[in-house]
Amino acid sequence: MKIAILSRNPNLYSTRRLVEAAIEHGHEPHVIDHLKCNIEIEQSGPSLYYGDHYLEGFDAVIPRIGASVTFYGTAVVRQFEMMNVFSAVGSRGIIHSRDKLRCLQVLSREGLGLPKTVFTNYSRNVEHVVESAGGAPVVLKLLEGTQGLGVVLAENQNAAQSVLEAFNGLKARVIVQEFIKEAKGADVRAFVVDGEVVGAMKRQGKPGEFRSNLHRGGSSRIIELSEAEKQTAIKAAATVGLGIAGVDLLQSERGPLVLEVNSSPGLQGIETTTGRDIAGIIIQYLEKNV
Repeated sequence: MKIAILSRNPNLYSTRRLVEAAIEHGHEPHVIDHLKCNIEIEQSGPSLYYGDHYLEGFDAVIPRIGASVTFYGTAVVRQFEMMNVFSAVGSRGIIHSRDKLRCLQVLSREGLGLPKTVFTNYSRNVEHVVESAGGAPVVLKLLEGTQGLGVVLAENQNAAQSVLEAFNGLKARVIVQEFIKEAKGADVRAFVVDGEVVGAMKRQGKPGEFRSNLHRGGSSRIIELSEAEKQTAIKAAATVGLGIAGVDLLQSERGPLVLEVNSSPGLQGIETTTGRDIAGIIIQYLEKNV
């Protein structure tokens, strides 16, 4: 197969591993910077121009689209789809996952466990907003935040109201979420490929830090998921429309709760922690579908 790997940096761990795995399986990978693609639309059919040539003859595409370039990145993925190229992650799934509010709404409709969440259009009644999320402590999240950025834990009512008022004053879109105390600053990343959990790790925030992101100094260890956690992760990925997804879960007293569904989950943490060849599994997923 001729495989396009959409990535802005060929030296990133995830990109390098996908290239290595594709070559190991006898395929021809090409790393393409999606921001340097020209999208051409005409009656004779869709095409993509890159550098000094047209992108032709591709069998599959693996999108690695950063959150800051979602609009143009998904447009490129959609163009590949219009050219009948199989995408490991569909353009609609990427868009749905990047809209945190819409994603939570869709997951809620399917009956998946979620922390109680409140979204408001800059309401002045911030006290009611905090109480609706279960009262302090609460977590406030910027809708555009990634990797733990734009996430604040407000430990008491006054702090929660002050932070929410500050965000409102900046016209920043935020959601207010129930704080799951029993999770103790840890979450679970379940890596889903083609409707199966192929790796899972428990991430623990560093001392004094409630965010468990590895980018923020958290640690990780391999974990065996319960059947409920597996099914929740699989259903969450399917609901959002992702063939490949990193589903973040909280372990609560009322069962697994979905925090987020990621359409471009990094490979370094999950491969290092589990010792599994996740990149190779992704290539096998392509082989199955192309």
